[in-house]
Amino acid sequence: MTRNLTNRVRVWLVAGLFAASVVLSGSFATTAQAQNKDPIKIGFSMALTGALAGGGQQSLLAMQIWAEDINKKGGLIGRPVELVFYDDQTNPKNVPGIYSKLIDIDKVDLIVSGYGTNLIAPAMPIAIEREMVFMGLFGMDNNSKWKYEKYFQILPAGPNPAVGFSQYWFEAVESLKPKTIAVIAADAEFAQNLKKGAVTNAEKMGLEIVYEQNYNPKTADFTPILRAANAKKPDVIYIASYPNGSAGLVRALAEVGTDAKAVGGGMVGLQFSGLMAGLGPMLNGISNYDFFVPEPTMDLYPGAGDLIARYQAKVKADSLKVDALGYYLVPWSYAYVDILGQAVNAVGSLDQDAIAAYIAKTKFTTVVGDVKFGPNGEWDQSRTLVVQYQDIKNNDLSQFAQPGTRKILLPGDIKTGDLQTFGSLRK
Repeated sequence: MTRNLTNRVRVWLVAGLFAASVVLSGSFATTAQAQNKDPIKIGFSMALTGALAGGGQQSLLAMQIWAEDINKKGGLIGRPVELVFYDDQTNPKNVPGIYSKLIDIDKVDLIVSGYGTNLIAPAMPIAIEREMVFMGLFGMDNNSKWKYEKYFQILPAGPNPAVGFSQYWFEAVESLKPKTIAVIAADAEFAQNLKKGAVTNAEKMGLEIVYEQNYNPKTADFTPILRAANAKKPDVIYIASYPNGSAGLVRALAEVGTDAKAVGGGMVGLQFSGLMAGLGPMLNGISNYDFFVPEPTMDLYPGAGDLIARYQAKVKADSLKVDALGYYLVPWSYAYVDILGQAVNAVGSLDQDAIAAYIAKTKFTTVVGDVKFGPNGEWDQSRTLVVQYQDIKNNDLSQFAQPGTRKILLPGDIKTGDLQTFGSLRK
């Protein structure tokens, strides 16, 4: 076992990111019945360092809030919940060892995934081999190959996730009457899945792909890629990127510019507080996917606002060095363990087959609304938002907690703004 797996992350460690006083080892159980029984252990890896740490850290805190909530109610089937987790360092190579240790040494009762497609994929074979229910956190089409009947995931991209994820973005830019498109994508599983879906949607719209480029995730300078794309004069540019690439491309756009009428689509990380504050006005004009933003129409997720307020208060009170706002992942990471917990309580046991069967047939009420799973454990309907960054004045994070900086373009029933051309918002 490598050194990075030997340090058990039971407390908030990782370079001082978490307060050591907050420990989740079943200590939140408040009923005598729950406290007197062995805990139900839920095991997972999480990106607490590395490129996806901005999402992993807020996910972990949300999961801890859920565990506190459920333990106050008596736990699962009368037993307290204990979260057992390790930092996967946003490195897929660490994931198989973590899950083997969780199951074989820590003897966890249930497993859920870490954050992100690239970290879910290497855990899939272990979950399948052990025949365990596996809840995924923001996985893009992870089960299309395996078709594992005990896998379910919380990304609201619909039954055909690679296509559904970008569908609304293409519907939004259709108002600009584009004829050509450039596609830029990281050479990583998530981004490549997004790219395939984007190409499908582009072809449906009859767009000509005039530039298509995969980039190494370690790329530091994106100006040559953007200049090459600009040379083809695309009407719109679709980007599928992870946080480092998203930030690099936004900075390259600020330096090089573009005549494309719309830019964005699948840029992970622009939802993180640190990147939003750091990039500030450079984000203006970018249209991108999202899942929850502080717009007045987002009351379709009753409970999400209260949860986020609790999260933000905890971050402030404990001076935690995690995402200060938590809009992007907090409701969803709470919901995916909550669904698992609801299923365990409903079947009254830890029988993996029974839990999976219940999840497959049930519509769940959660902080992200009603959730029903379809084939391959994907959502039966897409609920991915398209937002556009508008009217960002400076690098003050507080503006992103107010309505108006991320206008919802689609779905239409919660729309709060219209798509403006990229260049018109850069002046």
